[in-house]
This record gives sequence, structure tokens and C-alpha cells, in this order.
Amino acid sequence: MYKKGTYIVYGMSGPCLVEDITRLSIPGCDRKRKYYVLRPVITDKSTIYSPVDNEKVVIRDLMCRDEAEELIMQISDIPEIIVENEKVREEQYKEIIKQINLRQCIALLKTLLHKKKERQEEGRKFTTVDERYLKETEIIVSSELALALGEERSVTDRKIRELITAV
Repeated sequence: MYKKGTYIVYGMSGPCLVEDITRLSIPGCDRKRKYYVLRPVITDKSTIYSPVDNEKVVIRDLMCRDEAEELIMQISDIPEIIVENEKVREEQYKEIIKQINLRQCIALLKTLLHKKKERQEEGRKFTTVDERYLKETEIIVSSELALALGEERSVTDRKIRELITAV
């Protein structure tokens, strides 16, 4: 169980602050069950109530500074995602994001940024689906890394994009 005041990664909501661990007296909630009260870092306008024993959503520790620095140094070595079948491309993207594995998310981010560049060079538009997943993946990656590194997300965004586009 995570402690009040710590940061965790909660599914596709990304990094969240554990504001409290409590029993809820909200209709429809099991009053005997303990819940995390989570405040997402990406947007402070929402609160998430998640059972402590939730098995439906991936919940994991936030990476530490050393892990974040090491991952950033390895960006050039992370291979892009290979999409074998364009018809299941979106499902493949969803599955990667759902697992919240930052290394895989960086691979997806690299794939999408390179795909966007190629399409621009060909004079073609980037697809709406790819654009949506590019933004979502970038937010997931940069928000956790920025928090772990103690820097603004815009700084981390820029750093990651520079490392990916330099490859």
C-alpha cells in the first residue's frame, strides 16, 4: 500500500499524488473498503478515488531521479515500435499506453515523431489517430520524467524531443 504524500503512477492518468487513504461514504462505494484519494499531476482539476486493492488499473511506483536520468540517456538506444498490421495499429498503441511502461512509451513516442516527420517531408498530413496518441504519449512520458527530475514538464518535453529527433 502506498503512503499519503507519495507520488505514484496510476494507469493512463499518469503521475498522481496520494492525498489520502480513506473509507468513502459516497453512494455506490463499499464503505468497508479503503480508497486512495489521488490528485493527478497532469491536471489538478480532478480527483481520483481508487480502491487500494484495485486490480483493473496498473498502479506503480514513480521512477526515481536516477532511473529517469538513466532512461533519458538510453533514448537513442530504444528501438521504435514495429507496426506489422496497420489495421491493428491503434490497438497496439492503446496496449502500450495502458501498460504505462515508460520505455515502451518512449519507443512509441519515437515511432510517432519519426512518422510525423516522414509524412511532412512527403507533403502528407499526419493522421488524427497518430496525432492523438503522440500527444497522449508525450504527456505520459514527460510528466513522469519531469516529476522524477524535479523540472518543469516543458523543459523535459523539449529535452526528450531533441534526443529523439537527433537520432
